[in-house]
Amino acid sequence: MLKFKNVKGESGMKIIKIEDNLWEQAKKYFEDIIREQMERVKKISSDTEFIDFTKLRPIKIGFVGGDGIGPYIVDEAKRILQILLKDEIEKGNVIFKDIEGLTLERRIKEMKPVPDDVLEKIRECNVFLKGPTTTPKAGEGIPNIESANVFLRKEFDLFANVRPVKVLNEKINWIFFRENTEDLYALGSKGIEFENIFGIDFRLISYAGSRRIIKMAFEYAKNNGFKRVTAVNKANVIKTTDGIFLKVFYEIARDYPEIQADDWFIDIMTAKLIDVKRRSEFQVFVLPNLFGDILTDEAAEIQGGVGTAGSANIGSKYAMFEAIHGSAPRMVQENRQHYADPSSIIKAASMMLEYIGFQSIAKKIDMALDVANQFERKVVITGRNDGATTREFGDYLLSLIVDPKLEEKYDEFINA
Repeated sequence: MLKFKNVKGESGMKIIKIEDNLWEQAKKYFEDIIREQMERVKKISSDTEFIDFTKLRPIKIGFVGGDGIGPYIVDEAKRILQILLKDEIEKGNVIFKDIEGLTLERRIKEMKPVPDDVLEKIRECNVFLKGPTTTPKAGEGIPNIESANVFLRKEFDLFANVRPVKVLNEKINWIFFRENTEDLYALGSKGIEFENIFGIDFRLISYAGSRRIIKMAFEYAKNNGFKRVTAVNKANVIKTTDGIFLKVFYEIARDYPEIQADDWFIDIMTAKLIDVKRRSEFQVFVLPNLFGDILTDEAAEIQGGVGTAGSANIGSKYAMFEAIHGSAPRMVQENRQHYADPSSIIKAASMMLEYIGFQSIAKKIDMALDVANQFERKVVITGRNDGATTREFGDYLLSLIVDPKLEEKYDEFINA
């Protein structure tokens, strides 16, 4: 028998018996996937106009709690933003919108990665700050619905996942541009399984999808004083899809002769990130989706853990900002959610502020996070009652942000 994973990500499997025109049905299934992706690539190839959110006023910001510790850390980030953007909110230049309902319970009940009413509320915003969401995995005994993150990235075509990582005392200043809508993630719910024999998943990388993420990486490097862009791939083994990614990379690199362009295989790149002699030489990375997912978690761990890193998901018409860690349901089960570290979501909020035109406030948040987590460490989050609460850390961070001597203190630390 040929067992098809349900296209909608539900727990049931579509089973086709060999005697029931197996090969015709399999060919039709694959043909439908190709046609669907042809339409998607055609659409993204024609979508070249970006909204400049730095000039859009009023701008509407959505706050989506998610599940697990998500609502607790998002609330803390929102509280800090309300204080820092008080004047802009009062003038009507910034509008906050709370969006509830993106919980695991609701998603399972409706068998959708994002409930319809939640999706419509998100669509009404220009940008949104999103807490982590739980994605069930096969074998857990609950419906294996599609990842809310993957769905939102595809729904709003948030093709660029941008993740900065800094370790100041080691002169590490990395920024990762991870393609966000293709690779194995694009068709992750559409693989096929020959029952009890083998399974096949589909990996998709397009010229158009590669071109726009690679172009963004080079433009960022050019506009922010970086001199090196590195493509991470496995084109020696995954020759077709990674071959396309690498080909496009060097085509675009020709337009930026002042920037060093090089490529590394994903396996050795994971090693180089922990090579203390060479890792600070890297600057901007551009990667396909899966490799980007893996490598940015490793990079965040070097910075201080996934709880310290934020990310941006950028499209031409919308942008989503989020923590890179999971929802930590065990913390909620053990009633430890008020000890959750909000650093990652606050970093994401800072990235959001920079993207929508409040660069000076974003800079202060970034400096405060660095002082709090990498240098001063007067208030430390441990995730348990031997450390600070989420609110206590937020108060500490605010005290640093509003300190008129913050920049002086920051410079003292990095020059020590």
